[in-house]
Amino acid sequence: MVEQNEPFIPFHLPDIGEDEIHSVVETLRSGWLTTGLKTKQFETEFADWIGASHAVALNSCTAALHLALEAVGVSEGDEVIVPTMTFAATAEVVHYCRAVPVLIDCQGDTLNIDPHAIEQAISPKTKAIIPVHFAGQPCEMDRILELARSRNIAVIEDAAHALPAKYHGEMVGTLGDITCFSFYATKTMTTGEGGMATTENAEWAERMRILSLHGISRDAVNRYTPEGSWYYEICYPGYKYNLTDMASALGIPQLRKCHEFREIRHRYAMRYNEAFNDMPEVIVPQVNNDIEHAWHLYVIQLDLERLRIGRDQIIDLLKQRGIGTSVHFIPLHLHPYYRNNNMSSSSKKFSVANQAFTRIISLPIYPKMTDADVQRVIEVFTRIIQDHRR
Repeated sequence: MVEQNEPFIPFHLPDIGEDEIHSVVETLRSGWLTTGLKTKQFETEFADWIGASHAVALNSCTAALHLALEAVGVSEGDEVIVPTMTFAATAEVVHYCRAVPVLIDCQGDTLNIDPHAIEQAISPKTKAIIPVHFAGQPCEMDRILELARSRNIAVIEDAAHALPAKYHGEMVGTLGDITCFSFYATKTMTTGEGGMATTENAEWAERMRILSLHGISRDAVNRYTPEGSWYYEICYPGYKYNLTDMASALGIPQLRKCHEFREIRHRYAMRYNEAFNDMPEVIVPQVNNDIEHAWHLYVIQLDLERLRIGRDQIIDLLKQRGIGTSVHFIPLHLHPYYRNNNMSSSSKKFSVANQAFTRIISLPIYPKMTDADVQRVIEVFTRIIQDHRR
C-alpha cells in the first residue's frame, strides 16, 4: 500500500502549461488541423534550435527511423547494426525495409552501443548503423563515425532519449547522417505522439518529406491554400507519417521550454546521485566526459550480490509504497520474435546486456515532479535497500 496515504508518484507525467493549451486551442479555432503552416513553423524552429539544416516533422520516431533508412537506400538483404539494449522500434524499422537487423551488445557502464562490437559486426552487407543514445547520454560518436565513414556506411541516430544532449559541445541532431527524435508522451518534450528527423542532406530531407505523405509531390499546405494547386504527382510509393498541426501546436511551446526542462531533470539526477553514491548496493548512472546528458531516464543498476531480494521484488516494493518505476529495456534478443527467428545468436554475445537487464531500474525523473517528490523517492528507495541488505 502507499505509505501514509501519500499520493502515488508515477514514473512520468508530461508538463503541459497554459502556453501549450493556448497554442492548441488557437490551432483548433484556425480551422486547419492537419499538416500545414504550424507544422512548417515547428520544423523551422526545431532545425534552428538544434543547428541542423533540415528538419522533417513526422508522427513518431519510428516513422523517422523508417524514412531515414529509406532515404539512405537500405533495401532487401542489407544489414543494419542495432543495439540489443533498445526499444522494439529501433530494429523493427529494419524489417520494414526487408533488411536484416544485426543485434550487438552494449557497454556495461553507460549501456550505450559498444563500438568494439560494432566493428566486429560489420560485414560487406552492412548498410547502416543505428546508435541509440541510451537514457539521454550520447554514444561514442567519434569512434562510430570513424568506423562508418571509412566503409561508406550510413549512421542514423536514434535520439528518442537525447533531446537536448550534446557530444563534445555539438548538439545531438548534427552529428550523424540523419538523427531521429521522439515526442511521445513520456519523452523530454511531447506532442502526444510525434517525431522529427534532422539532416544536413537536402535530398534526403526532401525524400523523407515526400515519403511521409503517400509519396505525393505536393503536400496539403500547397494543395489547399489560395496559392496552391489541386494537381499532384505520386513520386514514390509512400506512407502516412505526417505530423498534424494540432500536434505541432503543442510541440512549439514545448520546444521553447526544452532547456528549462533539461535543467530540472539534471538537478534531480544530481540529487539522486548524491543520495545513492555511498550505497554499495546501487550503481548510479555513469556519465562520460565532455558530454551533456539529456537525463530522459535515470537508470540505476543494483549489485544483487549485496541484496537478499532481486530487482523485480524491489520494483514491487516501490510500487506498494507509492513510487512508479520502469525497466529500460528488455533486450531485443530476449524477445520471442528474435529468439524464434535465430536473430539472437549465442547468449554469450550479449553477456553485458543480459547481466544489466536483471539489475536495472528506471526511477522517476521529470519536470512536473516537485522537490518533495524527489525526496520521497530517495527516502523510500533507500529504506527498501537498507531493509534488504545481506
